[in-house]
Amino acid sequence: MHAFILAGGFATRLWPLTEKRAKPLLPLAGKPLIDHLLAKLSWEIPVVISINATFEESFLNWKSQEHRSNIEVLVEDTHKDDQKLGALGAVANWVTLEKINEDVLLITGDNYCGFSFKDFLAHFSPGVPLIAAHNIGDLKRAVHFGTIVPAPDSKRVQSFEEKPAHPKSTLVSTGCSIIPKEYLSVLVEFSETHPDNIGGIFEEFLRRNIPVEFCAYTEPWFDIGSFDAYLEATRALVGEQVLLGPEAQCQETKTRGSIVIGKKSRVNNSSLTNVIIFEGCSVDDCILENCILDNNCTLKGVDLTNKMLREQTVLTRK
Repeated sequence: MHAFILAGGFATRLWPLTEKRAKPLLPLAGKPLIDHLLAKLSWEIPVVISINATFEESFLNWKSQEHRSNIEVLVEDTHKDDQKLGALGAVANWVTLEKINEDVLLITGDNYCGFSFKDFLAHFSPGVPLIAAHNIGDLKRAVHFGTIVPAPDSKRVQSFEEKPAHPKSTLVSTGCSIIPKEYLSVLVEFSETHPDNIGGIFEEFLRRNIPVEFCAYTEPWFDIGSFDAYLEATRALVGEQVLLGPEAQCQETKTRGSIVIGKKSRVNNSSLTNVIIFEGCSVDDCILENCILDNNCTLKGVDLTNKMLREQTVLTRK
């Protein structure tokens, strides 16, 4: 089996944090999001990470510090969203060029998955596509995801709809699935007309009477697609505490909620409520609530709520 991680998006909804880094490289509870995924993968499974050319340098820097040896960074020669092969197109291109004839564990790299990949793989029946599912518990939220309608009293998928206007289920795809080698040719063929419809491949399988199964999990799962989702995931993983990175300091400061202070960042005489501070920042005499600060920001005497700050931002109140 091969693992293929999709990390080629431009994540414009999280700008300015993603102007120079891909979403999977965003720090989450003290380490890059993609590290949370890799930590759940057996070292025996080779991993291909599909990225775009804009973020090649940042991924190669990340890879140089990664101890896992069987990781390949596959660079798609695109610099703009409208140049992309599409998520499914990227998978199909790799399958075709590398002549892949193994089952593929397909993972979207901007998701946090709290469930065990080992358990998920144990539920895989050879030759049957499998989807890892999560019950989001809200039909209004389900419109943003691929939804699964289960067959009665079965682990089979009765129907699958990608971002339906009127969901019939709150059971959603987590962006983690297994595509058996027997059906990689179907994926390649479907991608020619639907290159960006990653969930649509399961609709196509069902249309062709190819059985699809699912495995539902209750562990935390987050699609880090927005500012609010990023903060929500951090609150769930960090809890009501302060998480300090190496050489970070937090002195004479009132904290509430989830606080993450990155490597070599310093906070003094401030009030923080649900704040994520990246590396090398300096915060003095500030009141921050629901804020995210990119690397090397300097803040003094400011009051901010619901803000994402670009790296090297300087805000001082005299």
